[in-house]
Amino acid sequence: MSAAPAPRGSPGGAAIDRWIDEFLSYVEFEKGLSQNTIAAYRRDLNLWREFCRAEGRIPRRATPDDVTDFLERLRAGRHPASKPFAPSSAARALVALRSFYRFAVGEEHVATDPTATVGSPKRPKAIPKAISLEEVERLIASPSDEKLGLRDRAILETLYGSGLRISELVGLDVDDLDLDEGSVLVRSGKGGKGRRVPVGRQARRAVERYLTGVRADLNKRSKRSSRGALFLNARGQRLSRQGCWKILKGYAGVAGLERQVSPHTLRHSFATHMLDAGADIRVVQELLGHASLSTTQVYTLVSDRRLREVYMSSHPRARA
Repeated sequence: MSAAPAPRGSPGGAAIDRWIDEFLSYVEFEKGLSQNTIAAYRRDLNLWREFCRAEGRIPRRATPDDVTDFLERLRAGRHPASKPFAPSSAARALVALRSFYRFAVGEEHVATDPTATVGSPKRPKAIPKAISLEEVERLIASPSDEKLGLRDRAILETLYGSGLRISELVGLDVDDLDLDEGSVLVRSGKGGKGRRVPVGRQARRAVERYLTGVRADLNKRSKRSSRGALFLNARGQRLSRQGCWKILKGYAGVAGLERQVSPHTLRHSFATHMLDAGADIRVVQELLGHASLSTTQVYTLVSDRRLREVYMSSHPRARA
């Protein structure tokens, strides 16, 4: 005769502790997950265990409502062992629970997965942060006229002037440039799609100075071929993403920019300033290499100043 099931409100023994340990060993040694991911899983599963014990829920009989209640409490800061969770953190906790219960079902610890029908917490659409035109001018003016300074100014001008992703910038080759036409072929965009984008006069001038007086010297410093990379580091190798980040961070400090600036900040600023000046959103979409217009439409949220200007100048009764 089988043992009677534990009534609701009972913690169900120490089984949950053993299952969590088994699961964490599984994802470490068989799935090969990183220590950071394992530590995050451990924290989230411990919160779930404490929630079940405090609320009299039984982990092996958990329902979708139990999981939803748990996530809502995390987000609202009503879990006694945790501060309020951001939507991204709550989504991560659900991933941990989902992985745990799939493992538990496979090991026949539980009959069903209570997370199967629970949707991920909605994350608010992040509004891109742009810097002002005056701040862009200060940033681009920061590099010196020394060799690496000329390279760095060309990098900043190209990032802002063409709205490139950092991966696209460091992936550029010299042969991708057409300075006579004033364009560059971007080959490394998302989805493997190439596109040709304009290079403005200021960026062309900066790149020409770099190519004429700097790149050849940098290229001689490397024992290995840079394979035609446009932007080289001080050792003559293709500039890395991390190197580009470091360059930009340094000049943001020189320019006295108070907010945090990344290569993507210049891409955001490119799009925002274009829309503020009246550019068609579909043109901006093509320049940015967005597959979906909805991705580009995020930038319209930060261009309300332009919206008001157009309204005030266009509506017959706006200034009456």
